[in-house]
Amino acid sequence: MTQQVPSTEPELAGVRNFRDVGGLPTADGRRVRQGVLFRSGHLAHATGEDAAFLTTLGLHTIFDFRNAADQKLEGPDVELPGVRNVNLPLSDPADGAEFWRMVRDGDLDQLRAILSDGKGADRMIASYRAIIRSRTAEHSQVLHALAEDSVPALMHCAAGKDRAGLSIAVTLLALGVEREAIVDDYLKSNAKHRRYKVHRSSSAASAYSPEVMDLLSPLFDARAEYLAAAFDTIDETWGGVGAYLEKGLGLTAPTRERLRERLLD
Repeated sequence: MTQQVPSTEPELAGVRNFRDVGGLPTADGRRVRQGVLFRSGHLAHATGEDAAFLTTLGLHTIFDFRNAADQKLEGPDVELPGVRNVNLPLSDPADGAEFWRMVRDGDLDQLRAILSDGKGADRMIASYRAIIRSRTAEHSQVLHALAEDSVPALMHCAAGKDRAGLSIAVTLLALGVEREAIVDDYLKSNAKHRRYKVHRSSSAASAYSPEVMDLLSPLFDARAEYLAAAFDTIDETWGGVGAYLEKGLGLTAPTRERLRERLLD
């Protein structure tokens, strides 16, 4: 049985960007049910109190979209009793490894070289497009699991913004949620208390100078243009959401209807 969740967002000490996606409107007048679909950053640093709260949600499945490099950096998720954890990496740890090493370790001149003049935002847009094009099997697995038995579910990556943001967006598209509402929820990741804490190797003040943080901001912001690029990729590659769900993700009409019945009021 789905547990009733508090109407106010909980303040979790060790988990960033947690929220219930319930309440978002669909084009046909329905809404995503409260207490069935959650999103967050990683659970590796969840406190005992955080874990106790998460246990009250009655979760069936946690979808972890981090890759091996993420898990090595942050650690494994805390274990929640009776909850299935499914790891579906949506990015290759070898892809961009040198880039992310520079983000953590590079000096100002190095960061300028890889991030200035819009290069940071361009990289994010390219990443969103690539995930939509290349990770159809993973997104298909998530939707089919939700349609069968994996609800309530929590989706997360490292920050709960990009890979989890795209997976939540794909799920909401399958439910018929309006794109504007999907973008509005996505942009909530920018709230100060939700944002991922930037990790750099040096603890010196210069490592987090205003110019450094400005250069890094495209990587750690949720920007509408990023999600728009994902939607454009769906339209350009498959001709629209319906074809993307059917041909790209193999979602049949009966499966999509089961998904809607599980997740919508």
